[in-house]
Amino acid sequence: MHHPVPLPQPLPPPLRQPVAPRAELASFLTPSLAAVVAGARRRALRDGDRQIDTAHLLHSLVESDPDVGDVFEGGHQLARVLGYLAQRSIGYGLRWQRSVEDSGARRLLPAVREAEPQGGDGRASGWSPAAVAALECAFRRAAGRGDERARGLDLLAGVAADPESRAVEVLRRAGVDPVALVVRIEARIEARVEGWVDALGDGSGAGSPGALGGEPSQQV
Repeated sequence: MHHPVPLPQPLPPPLRQPVAPRAELASFLTPSLAAVVAGARRRALRDGDRQIDTAHLLHSLVESDPDVGDVFEGGHQLARVLGYLAQRSIGYGLRWQRSVEDSGARRLLPAVREAEPQGGDGRASGWSPAAVAALECAFRRAAGRGDERARGLDLLAGVAADPESRAVEVLRRAGVDPVALVVRIEARIEARVEGWVDALGDGSGAGSPGALGGEPSQQV
């Protein structure tokens, strides 16, 4: 039986400085991912950090999204990641307070370049260039499979795909191979997409790719 191919969805407007308003991003995030972004914002403010970076996003993802926890190799690996994230204010994380998180992706995405801080001190932008790149990667992944909204796994793949990001530094210190992590994410999402397509084909009415994670489809 021929299965319909999901049509790519439009991308959200490029993120620009300062932090994109909630209303601008809301329709492109699942409720759980919107909560992750809000949690990362609160963490950055509480810690007195100049920007939301990929480590903030990773911390919020690991703490609040069950799907994210499931793609790590057991609870022990997840616990190590959380342990390193909790040590942000000491040791290796101290230098982060004095620098802006750059990204290898900034050379590829025009919107990332537009989000670079003015004057080079990192205070004009609410997002680090690497965090912007990770969010745009999440949006593009979702649109590419016909999903109207990005999910936690999309954002995790985005932060793990940038070898220069702080999130990847944390993952490596915790013994997590970022490349293998992205492979597991891809496999999990592919399995869910196949389940959705099969459900459409047999007439069970599973809905759309927006139902991949079992989340409600209302606006956040």
